[in-house]
Amino acid sequence: MSAEQVSSLCEQLVKAVTVIMDPASTQRYRLEALKFCEEFKEKCPICVPCGLKLAEKTQTAIVRHFGLQILEHVVKFRWNNMPRLEKVYLKNNVMGLISSGTQSILEEESHIKDVLSRIVVEMIKREWPQHWPDMLKELDTLSKQGETQTELVMFILLRLAEDVVTFQTLPTQRRRDIQQTLTQNMEKIFNFLLSTLQQNVNKYRRMVGAPQEQEALTTPQKTDLAQEPKAQANCRVGIAALNTLAGYIDWVALSHITADNCKLLEMLCLLLNEPELQVGAAECLLIAVSRKGKLEDRKPLMVLFGDVAMHYILSAAQTADAEGLVEKHYVFLKRLCQVLCALGSQLCALLGSDSDVETPANFGKYLDSFLAFTTHPSQFLRSSTQITWGALFRHEVLSHDPLLLAMIPKYLRASMTNLVKVGFPSKTDSPSCEYSRFDFDSDEDFNAFFNSFRAQQGEVMRMACRLDPRTGFQMAGEWLKYQLTAPVDTGPMNSKTGEGLCSIFSPSFVQWDAMTFFSESVISQMFRTLDKDEIPVNDGIDLLQLVLNFETKDPLILSCVLTNVSALFPFVTYQPEYLPQVLSKLFASVTFEVIEESKAPRTRAVKNVRRHACSSIIKMCRDYPQLVLPNFEMLYNHVKQLLSNELLLTQMEKCALMEALVLISNQFKDYERQKVFLEELMAPVAGLWLSPEMQRVLSDPEAFISYVGADNKIADPVLEDPSGLNRSRISFCVYTILGVVKRARWPAATEEAKAGGFLVGYMPSGSPIYRNPCTEQVLKLLDNLLALIRTHNNLYMPEMVARLGETFAKALDMLEVEKNAILGLPQPLLELYDSPVYKTVLERMQGFFCTLYDNCFHILGNAGPSMQQDFYTVEGLATQLLSSAFINLNNIPDYRLRPMLRVFVKPLVLSCPSEYYETLVCPMLGPLFTYLHVRLSQKWQVINQRSMLCEDDAADDNPESQEMLEEQLVRLLTREVMDLITVCCVSKKGVEHNSTAAVDGDDDEAMATEVTPPASAELTELGKCLMKQEDVCTALLITAYTSLSWKDTLSCQRTTTQLCWPLLKQVLPGNLLPDAVSWFFTSVLKGLQTHGQHDGCMAALVHLAFQIYEALRPRYAELKGVMEQIPDIQRDSLEQFDSKLLNPTLQKVADKRRKDHFKRLIAGCIGKPLGEQFRKEVHIRNLPSLFKKVKPSLESDVLENEDGEGLTALFEP
Repeated sequence: MSAEQVSSLCEQLVKAVTVIMDPASTQRYRLEALKFCEEFKEKCPICVPCGLKLAEKTQTAIVRHFGLQILEHVVKFRWNNMPRLEKVYLKNNVMGLISSGTQSILEEESHIKDVLSRIVVEMIKREWPQHWPDMLKELDTLSKQGETQTELVMFILLRLAEDVVTFQTLPTQRRRDIQQTLTQNMEKIFNFLLSTLQQNVNKYRRMVGAPQEQEALTTPQKTDLAQEPKAQANCRVGIAALNTLAGYIDWVALSHITADNCKLLEMLCLLLNEPELQVGAAECLLIAVSRKGKLEDRKPLMVLFGDVAMHYILSAAQTADAEGLVEKHYVFLKRLCQVLCALGSQLCALLGSDSDVETPANFGKYLDSFLAFTTHPSQFLRSSTQITWGALFRHEVLSHDPLLLAMIPKYLRASMTNLVKVGFPSKTDSPSCEYSRFDFDSDEDFNAFFNSFRAQQGEVMRMACRLDPRTGFQMAGEWLKYQLTAPVDTGPMNSKTGEGLCSIFSPSFVQWDAMTFFSESVISQMFRTLDKDEIPVNDGIDLLQLVLNFETKDPLILSCVLTNVSALFPFVTYQPEYLPQVLSKLFASVTFEVIEESKAPRTRAVKNVRRHACSSIIKMCRDYPQLVLPNFEMLYNHVKQLLSNELLLTQMEKCALMEALVLISNQFKDYERQKVFLEELMAPVAGLWLSPEMQRVLSDPEAFISYVGADNKIADPVLEDPSGLNRSRISFCVYTILGVVKRARWPAATEEAKAGGFLVGYMPSGSPIYRNPCTEQVLKLLDNLLALIRTHNNLYMPEMVARLGETFAKALDMLEVEKNAILGLPQPLLELYDSPVYKTVLERMQGFFCTLYDNCFHILGNAGPSMQQDFYTVEGLATQLLSSAFINLNNIPDYRLRPMLRVFVKPLVLSCPSEYYETLVCPMLGPLFTYLHVRLSQKWQVINQRSMLCEDDAADDNPESQEMLEEQLVRLLTREVMDLITVCCVSKKGVEHNSTAAVDGDDDEAMATEVTPPASAELTELGKCLMKQEDVCTALLITAYTSLSWKDTLSCQRTTTQLCWPLLKQVLPGNLLPDAVSWFFTSVLKGLQTHGQHDGCMAALVHLAFQIYEALRPRYAELKGVMEQIPDIQRDSLEQFDSKLLNPTLQKVADKRRKDHFKRLIAGCIGKPLGEQFRKEVHIRNLPSLFKKVKPSLESDVLENEDGEGLTALFEP
């Protein structure tokens, strides 16, 4: 090939590259140039000379980079077909480029260095060690030429380790060859890396005049300037050496890291005080200290608790912190914090009752420095320390250490500060804000982080208080007293609730909020830890009195006060005479208003206080019913008084109070007395619910729409709402029925139930049958409830939707909150508390329909567990449910169908005794499952077509987000349906996912996540009952197997591992049609095509396909026909697999190997991620095996190494 041809081609290429990179080029021009370059790389026979010419130093960086890319392309895609001499020619020229073909270390572009090192690594991956035994020597020789070459050698060694060990981007045998040879040479490599680091750091320090060298201060400035580039070059090599070490420290034998009295660790500690190198050093130290492995091998790491190492780590932290907030120093501080955390984890792992490692002498120093990070202004650094504190407080030995115990008060003091929610990136009210601007993109981001950080602190504080409960309680008491007397500071932002009230950012509220969380955590732990007679009852009661006497009109602070009342409530069990005071406080808060008799809607903060008071009352009645029982009459009168005024409470508040009464009535332990009470309690509801007017409204969709006011057109949608009262009456009835069904119960102890008249007999199995005192009341109201459900379902008929008034056209749509939750959009921060809930009447209507629908199904879902046989034996229950809950499903949207399945069908089925399967469950589930399959199939078909067409449809305001919402809803509904089928059909005991991969020795490529369901995943009684009915059986099988190719990974993985095989196994004994068997098998392969890119799904689906093929291939030759249609299948390999499978006399190969063979056969239908689908395949050939040559020397090595170190080094991961 003549030099002219090369030159002229190179000129064209230079022009093309210039066009591609020139921002002013037109798109057509750029595409043509790109096409020319790509075709050249693919087809031109003289790529190598052209690439080398373009890579010359005289060219511009862009052109040189392209020249080197050409050479990389040649090595990756043409290497296997190149003559040996050409390979040698290319290799020598590339090494020549490293030696003399690049600019100096400080001038050369980093992308040139990167591509040059990539080319060498690509050659190493193809030829080393068998055909290029001197590679390491050549690199060593290059590095002696100077800093420029040494840096490139570092890049090559790092890239090699990443490709071979970290990313494993080459065939197994090649990977083993290279990794094994690396391991054999590791001592040399490590020494080389260390000495490179040491020499360059020493030179660098001499030139910049390290602090300890006095002469540097007297040397004239000039020489410093002359030395500057040289010093920078040494520094660059030092950084490269540290980066390369980081790529090796992670996986080499620990002995290399701890060799020479931990010389490496010592050097890294020294470098922590070198500003240019400290981040790299901290990174290496972190990887070293985080190593797992045998405890024995990790012991030398304890050297880092020694005086020298501790001194360097701590002084580096102090220096970095003293520099103020500079990003580089802050990043370094984060790394150091991680190093200290990892050190703590190593200490916890190595120190045990049975180990000879002792608590280090510097443990106190370590704790002090760790506490310094816990009290740092950065919220991120504070949170980073929590897990390690938890591990220390939990540790069997360290938790008794006097030094750690002395740390607890300091840790709790720090927590008192850390619980205060300050540091929002948009604010400037705390030193933390500045740091947050580095760590968080928005206030919402910070808020989400802080909430999880606070929860984590709660855990750790509880662990600390387990060791020292009194200190925590004492601190909580002091803080509570302080807050009760501190003046309120609302800060610059006024709440919208009213003048002079706190917003969630007010200084007073954030303090109250933090104090409340603190006291709640430590007080609850104290009651769990101390014996009954050790509890400081008097102190607790004093605190409770202070809280009860505290008056405030601020809703946010009052909410905190109520939490403190609840936290201190256990003290009342010691002095019950305080109970009436507590009740009065809570009841006063149930009707809390900021401005009495105000017509404006309540703000969220006010609603929260009222709701909080109600739930505190419920909690008290649930957890301490015996305590409240003597005050039952007082409680009942309170509630009656509140209920007498229809407008005083919301329906939800009324029902909460009634629930509390029902909970206490369970303590009567007297069936008749409780029944009379419930009858009296529900009389107003029964009167309203059973009235002729209500009966008419509930059973006729048109009358219902008119009654709730959804057919009106309203002029002022904020203030005007004429039918609000009608809606609230229906809500009140439904809420009350739900409250009673949920809370009324018989006594837990059989003897008490028997004595109280709750026991009515025994099942054939011997388990007792109870009756619920609410049954009679609730069943009386059941017909109208079912009528309401029927009416509600019928509202979705097109003719009914058309009757909705103009204002209410979207009344049946989803609430915005629900949409945001499904799309995963965060709530804006301030709105959570502060906006008055000025809902438009449309929003109120949407809320009404949504809550009503959910609550009706909650009642039906709770009816089974609550009333048991009395509910299941209701005359014609299956028919009644089918004609109410399951009517008009076609028009019911996904977001309504989901809660129906979850809160009604699932609990009903789970609590139903097997006696009623035939009469109730099967007649109901049969048609339901058949319907759900058809519905989901249609939905997924639409989604798949949509993703194929991606048509432009601009009809809607925001079609993309609408489509996303619909698609996400279909996904969630799919999960709900598959979960329901699994719960009905498969017994739970067989669903522990077996994540241990059985490695068979010959192949360490164990499947990414081996998901082998244990053989015990059997069908339940209900599952067998459903599978007996042919139509239901077909619906279940088709749904399960079709769902494998729907685009929802989670659902696919669950269905594959839990459902598919048990269902199919049930029908195996029968005579399946060959077409059906082929269809099942094909469905699994289709699933692989869709989900093969996800390791978990792929492993589960391969296992299922393997199970089906092994079980059914002997009876159905058609399965082989399906296999033959898989793209790129190797016929001879399939024949071999088949003959082994069909020949029972042959000894069975291990399960793992058979499965691996099968996986290779079906590889053609396993889907790949989009990024890999159009990638050009890189083929790296295997070289002659290393084992045979090295065997004799290996054996002698092993014999010399008495502790088998040689063997472990060979098979290091």
